[in-house]
Amino acid sequence: MYMHVHQPLRLGKYRVFDIGRHSHYFDKENNKKILDRVVKKCYLPTNQKLLELIHKSDGKFKVSFSITGILLHQLQEYPHVIESFKKIVDTGACEIIGETYYHSLAYVFSKDEFVEQVKMQEKNLKKTFGVKPHTFRNTELVYQNEVGQIAEEMGYKAVLAEGWDKVLEWRSPCFVYKGYGSNINLLLKNYRLSDDIAFRFSNRGWKGWPLTADKFAHWVNKHNGNGQLINLFMDYETFGEHQWEETGIFNFLHHMPFEIMKLGNDFVLPQEAIARYPSMGEISFPHMVSWADTERDLSAWLGNGMQQSSLKDIYAIEQDMKAFGTPEMLEEWRRLQVSDHFYYMCTKWFSDGDVHKYFNPYDNPYEAFLTFMNALSDLKQRLNYIKKNKTNFMSKHLLNEVPHGKEFYCKDGKVFRKMEELARQVKKLDKDTYSHHVNDQKNDFANWVEHAVGDAVLANKIRRAQNQTTMARIINSRVAELSLL
Repeated sequence: MYMHVHQPLRLGKYRVFDIGRHSHYFDKENNKKILDRVVKKCYLPTNQKLLELIHKSDGKFKVSFSITGILLHQLQEYPHVIESFKKIVDTGACEIIGETYYHSLAYVFSKDEFVEQVKMQEKNLKKTFGVKPHTFRNTELVYQNEVGQIAEEMGYKAVLAEGWDKVLEWRSPCFVYKGYGSNINLLLKNYRLSDDIAFRFSNRGWKGWPLTADKFAHWVNKHNGNGQLINLFMDYETFGEHQWEETGIFNFLHHMPFEIMKLGNDFVLPQEAIARYPSMGEISFPHMVSWADTERDLSAWLGNGMQQSSLKDIYAIEQDMKAFGTPEMLEEWRRLQVSDHFYYMCTKWFSDGDVHKYFNPYDNPYEAFLTFMNALSDLKQRLNYIKKNKTNFMSKHLLNEVPHGKEFYCKDGKVFRKMEELARQVKKLDKDTYSHHVNDQKNDFANWVEHAVGDAVLANKIRRAQNQTTMARIINSRVAELSLL
């Protein structure tokens, strides 16, 4: 039994008018309000129930978690919640699963960023729980053969993936498989039995309703003779949030493990499963498969132009962000990679579409797209400013003539079209001309150099010049410096 524990940092109402004015992208108040609710309805009561079940069964009941780094960051303000997870881990009946720190789709767009985020999460889990993960799950269970190869190179022994019929063909998800092109073990989700709990539990129109613990245990037991294990994968919010306490979900969880064990079955952790059962053969995922929706592809995140454009744009600035961005900007860039932002832009209409509305802060997908792109535009603007300071201002093109219409017209009639002309003439200007352009109220030369020539570095220096001679020396030195490039 594996559960994914995640809450994103949702964006606030960041408008186009906010670009360049402030960089407070995330809605602290709303994020706290939602997390307060999830902690109260799901995390604390479910953690308490799981700990009780582990102790009551003498450790025979076992669970696995992947807890995103972005959630663990938020839970720093809820130390009692982190402590409740630690108590479960410390029983030895719980395995912590590795994944991307930011619950991102980095694998799809940048393998380097993907590996960096996985390593960040490993450090985070070691610091928080004192464990090193040996089982991996990619964001939204996105898997193809290369994911297994990368995971194996990083030292993982197993990967969790969707047991999708089109990949399995005639095979059952109830066995351990080996990934194509690697020696990674694959543990595939039994999506029918998993979704009976995660999605259909409270659906009174479902023919299986009401789902009782003994009924579910018998459904599981029917796979005996045609399978070795049942992989139940679901969001942790299934308990208390997706399925409210009033549905009887906690009562179901209280009895389900014992009903399953009563029939002679037991619970195992992923690493125990691959140690106990040999691979039943190689299985190939030539295309990306996810857990989401009826198609099990990436269309929930990449199904329309808005999603494709925003994802393309955020990863397009990766190299510049890592080369020039501040640590704070790098963190903001990565928080904008959280897959939920793009999920909220989904325009699909299908039977299970309601899942896209879960804790969605927007009225429609278009608002989600505009808000995201406004925040990204501001971040790019900040990045470009820093990049210009570090790179563009050491470029020989700054010595070129300015475009027509941007010439500098001096009070004495002289016209400057490039920096070298200013360098030659500024020292020769009479005092009246110089003081007309440079005084306590303004510095016309600095403004021209910054806005017409494009050299903010030189502009800042000559604004601080104490006199005409010093300014001439600074400009001549800059021209000489750029001429050597």
